[in-house]
Amino acid sequence: MPVRSAWLVNRTDAETGQSRTDTRLAPLGTMTPTSGLASRGGIVPGSPDGKSLMSGLYVFGTTAGMTATIAPGRAVVQGSEAAGAYPVVLTDYTALTFADGDANNPRTDLVVLRVYDAQFDNTGRTEAVLEIVQGAPEATPRAPQTPPASLPLATVLVPAGASVGTGGVNWTSAVTELRTTTVAVGGILPLYGGAAEQGAYPGQYRDSGSQLQRWDGTRWLGYPSQLGGIAPAGQLATGTYTGQYRDNAGRLERWNGTAWTLAAPSPSFSFNNDGGYCKATAWTESLTDTNGPTVTTTFTAPPSGKILVTVGYQGRSSVDGGWGRMTINLRKDGALILGAPTDETRCATTAGRDMQSVSTTFQITGLVAGATYAAVSAYCASATTNSHWFDNRFVRVDPVF
Repeated sequence: MPVRSAWLVNRTDAETGQSRTDTRLAPLGTMTPTSGLASRGGIVPGSPDGKSLMSGLYVFGTTAGMTATIAPGRAVVQGSEAAGAYPVVLTDYTALTFADGDANNPRTDLVVLRVYDAQFDNTGRTEAVLEIVQGAPEATPRAPQTPPASLPLATVLVPAGASVGTGGVNWTSAVTELRTTTVAVGGILPLYGGAAEQGAYPGQYRDSGSQLQRWDGTRWLGYPSQLGGIAPAGQLATGTYTGQYRDNAGRLERWNGTAWTLAAPSPSFSFNNDGGYCKATAWTESLTDTNGPTVTTTFTAPPSGKILVTVGYQGRSSVDGGWGRMTINLRKDGALILGAPTDETRCATTAGRDMQSVSTTFQITGLVAGATYAAVSAYCASATTNSHWFDNRFVRVDPVF
């Protein structure tokens, strides 16, 4: 069998010991660590044309029957921590023949690349081999456990009664891929299966096939998310640090520590075209005889803490000399932050019986940057005998940068 391993058998111990060719072919060097003494076992990635992530030690069948073929490739097989990691190379395409199927039940066999080391196991063998670990025939077959110092390559479902004479194994559907990759320490690990695998150390990188990811000690984070770039849409439901940015359906958002807010606050606007009247001389947020709700617009305070508020409506008094005013109450989490004024400042005002359209704009400062506020329309009339009419009402808030 053309399976060679470096640092397993000395050349002086036997004719089959390590040769210079073995040393050149085997993947020597410090591989990805998984502990102080252990390394990540796996296949060294790569393919002849560069179009496939990994071609080495691929298990496949080309003709009907019971024989599979394993492609050449290089791998690292981790033994016990005391034994260390074994660099192994398969130099030629190699055939493995499976035992005939059970008469009554299917079974799942496991194909492994295994290292025997008489210094650390009781097998009495010292060699690297390709091996079939035969599973138990069952109605619902399960794969056998992976032996020590072994790298699982694939499982193969052997149907009940399978043999060369009955057509053997269906290689198209029977083989389940188990290979994983490994690279030198510090290298970017190409993900091949095992998406849920933990990283080996904070700062390790892997390529998921669509994203470069970094292990932060607890989870894999996309490269843009980790280093301050804009996280792509759909990647982050919760931010990982204050000041992080994401794209949300074309909107740039910033994580403020508890919620995503617009990175660059935009104007907010709300209106209601259903009219109603007010007879209250004190400010009120509701009108009589209207089906529409209170006009409310929510917004995120810009970094300057300053906004411009514009209110407007169409209105008239029901009595001569009467007037009506509209402004906003500013609320944060429902609490009143800034109430309506006691005079005409920050108000849009109409007077007299003739219908008029008016608006006014005023500035509010001192807001908490990034906080969410609500501007709620408020109304008052000159007297309780004045049923002042308010129609086509609107509130607009513009951030000041």
